[in-house]
Amino acid sequence: MAVPVTVYPPDEEGGRRVRLRDGILGRAHAPRDVLALLAQAGWEPDEVDLDGPLIQWRGGGPDVWQPSGSDR
Repeated sequence: MAVPVTVYPPDEEGGRRVRLRDGILGRAHAPRDVLALLAQAGWEPDEVDLDGPLIQWRGGGPDVWQPSGSDR
């Protein structure tokens, strides 16, 4: 089964694209932004487990918001 949510690696500004299935929901700068984007898509934020199997984090987990090698 495919993972429905993908959070892509941080870009130069620390934003991460958030995709739900076949569409980009937006750009997140913190875990709360991921929850807000999913809420806009109809998910219940209180029921979302950011470390759960429905979310695939690329380029680091929910604690990574700067690009690799960044000194910021």
